[in-house]
Amino acid sequence: MDDVRMIEVKEEILADNNQVAAGIRERLRLKKTMLLNLMSSPGSGKTSLILKTAQALQGAIRMGVIEADIESKVDAEKVAAQGIAAVQLRTGGFCHLDATMVTQGLDALDHMDFDLLLIENVGNLVCPAEFDTGAHKNVMILSIPEGHDKPIKYPLMFSICDVLLVNKMDYLPLSDFDLAALRKIVVALNPKIKIMEISCKTGEGISDWIDWLTSEVAAFRSA
Repeated sequence: MDDVRMIEVKEEILADNNQVAAGIRERLRLKKTMLLNLMSSPGSGKTSLILKTAQALQGAIRMGVIEADIESKVDAEKVAAQGIAAVQLRTGGFCHLDATMVTQGLDALDHMDFDLLLIENVGNLVCPAEFDTGAHKNVMILSIPEGHDKPIKYPLMFSICDVLLVNKMDYLPLSDFDLAALRKIVVALNPKIKIMEISCKTGEGISDWIDWLTSEVAAFRSA
């Protein structure tokens, strides 16, 4: 009997996805639209950050949002209610977005011009880190209630991100979260990562985030 052939399905899927992702980056480069992929666990504050960001950038940067959820459109409705252009991607069970899904979101918004598009990825610290969405920058949120040990448990997510936002700093006095330990672990995984401490509730650190984002959009559009 002949040997059974082994097919590396995941490698082939990721290779195809990376090709589509590269096409997305080129498509948006020509339109001078920066794409940012926002990832985190469920409930860490992705939608709250998007709303704070849109409020701060209003009139300065044209912004749209691609929302992703397994089933609901709750977050897209929250964003749209604030006058922000948004499209909802319902993944139907998939725990992440891939580049093909993002392409569908871009096609739905293609009639509009943006300086910045934000992807709110599915809430998950595992699968979203494995798939290139075509984004120019990857940002993740870790909230204080989740604990400072998450980089040990989910190292890939922290390794691929350009920025880590530590959200819900208003909870810090009520927790045993160790900011120094978090920084040490994360920087060991990703020496180039930028770490910011924020609170979407109190507004702490949001101006630093907006300054970084505004600078990145300006640099992208002038490149």
